[in-house]
Amino acid sequence: MGKKLYIGNLSYTVDSTQLNDLFGQVGTVESANVIMDRDSGRSKGFAFVEMSANQEAEAAIQKFNGSDLGGRAMNVSEAKPQAPRTNDFGSRRSY
Repeated sequence: MGKKLYIGNLSYTVDSTQLNDLFGQVGTVESANVIMDRDSGRSKGFAFVEMSANQEAEAAIQKFNGSDLGGRAMNVSEAKPQAPRTNDFGSRRSY
């Protein structure tokens, strides 16, 4: 089973294809997704990359954490599980 990585401090010009190609240097990339702002369509400056094997993910962290991509030093770490979302409006909606 693979491991999902969090890639932070990305340049807004970096796209998913670039990440796929870059992380492909250390192993098989299952997915690479730059997170986009739904209103502006612009990158939010972070992404998730899923590697096919844990050893490949560790190699990617060692190789790319702190390395330059698009003029910015990337932060590469193991992704943490997403926290459950809470509804700030209570259980009933009144629109």
